[in-house]
Amino acid sequence: MAYPSIFVAGSVLVDKLNEIAAYPKAGELTQIRGISRAPGGCVPNVAIDVKRFAPELAVFAAGKVGRDEDGSFACAEMAKNGVDVSQIRQSDDRTSFTDVMSVPGGERTFFTYPGASADWGFDDFDFNAVKPGDLVHLGYFLLLAKVDAGDGLRMLKELKARGAVTSIDLVTENSDRYALVRECLPFVDNLIVNEIEAERLAGVTSGTDLHTVCEALRARGVRDRVVVHLPEKGVCLSPRGWSEKPSVKLPASAIKGKTGAGDAFCAGALAGIARGQPDEEILDLGSVAAAGAMRAPGATDGVSTEKELRDYVGQFE
Repeated sequence: MAYPSIFVAGSVLVDKLNEIAAYPKAGELTQIRGISRAPGGCVPNVAIDVKRFAPELAVFAAGKVGRDEDGSFACAEMAKNGVDVSQIRQSDDRTSFTDVMSVPGGERTFFTYPGASADWGFDDFDFNAVKPGDLVHLGYFLLLAKVDAGDGLRMLKELKARGAVTSIDLVTENSDRYALVRECLPFVDNLIVNEIEAERLAGVTSGTDLHTVCEALRARGVRDRVVVHLPEKGVCLSPRGWSEKPSVKLPASAIKGKTGAGDAFCAGALAGIARGQPDEEILDLGSVAAAGAMRAPGATDGVSTEKELRDYVGQFE
């Protein structure tokens, strides 16, 4: 069966992990005991996860990196995993990166540089590469300067005019900038967010029941699915009704890290959407992919094919 292609567009960066014994106070020094790096951001995380989870799907990455070694590294890692990187553009700015300070026990502090991703926008995306029915996922809103300044809305309008199926996600931010995203919702087919982002985007008080939150987001214009993922479950509201699916219950010993679990849920959901599966199955795929992500410290290291991950989670269910 021929499936639509999936384009994952937006944030591309490199995570640089620095292992330290303890976070220093002002004026103090601490020694970095280990250094590692991995591609990060919406595009590498979601694109790699989709391709690993559902190898039958054609996956394209769209974003911007610098003309530097970090940019080459991010593109090489995506290509190595079968993601088409022909829509990755280059910038005179350096590749976006996040310095992560990690102490024993999993506590982390993040310092990010916006870099090339902040310069990515409407003019960098090849709309002619998208066929009617293809799925285009754009993220992260509230982290991409040009996208938040209006290019995101322009892109979604153009994609809908060309017959694409659209999807977005965003970052969790304690601000009033969610209004920037609300104007995009009438051009969004699939909104995939966590419960905090859903509440703030809907403009409701914290603790509002999820069904009401999803109804508010549909009323603001989301065309098809509102998908919300929480640690304990995933929910979906669409014209076909309300669906819920509990998360895979992993023992504490099986959880090696939670970095990238939200992106993995999104990847599993996108795979289900591209295949045309029912809403409850879309939630199930998201849960299985997220469980896979948590079995390894890196954002994408634990994700593998749907069959392999179903065998893995089967031992806990």
